[in-house]
Amino acid sequence: MHIKSHSINNIQIAEIISENLVIETTEDGLDILGNVYYQGFDRMIIYEKNITPEFFDLKNGMAGEILQKFSNYRMRLAIVGDFSAYTSKSITDFMYESNNGKQVNFLKAVDEALEKLSMS
Repeated sequence: MHIKSHSINNIQIAEIISENLVIETTEDGLDILGNVYYQGFDRMIIYEKNITPEFFDLKNGMAGEILQKFSNYRMRLAIVGDFSAYTSKSITDFMYESNNGKQVNFLKAVDEALEKLSMS
């Protein structure tokens, strides 16, 4: 895993780069949050391909637990990827509602994520 730093409008955004899954468990999500937070970032981009598919099954509570920690630490998050495989009403509604806010966004491209996260 590599953290690429972006600086836009004096805002530091961490982009997580990896060829492997970086979030397979709730603990992995909390570890990456802590790692990025303690490096001075308060905004993060992570790719959907680096997150276990179980995250997107809202019934198991993984997404809720991880995203609650992101909210507690005021770490804004953009998840970038192709979300067309996730078709359940609960996850599509969740992504839609999240995209109407600022805390967590599900976006198709890094440039969209950087734009969204660079806004105050």
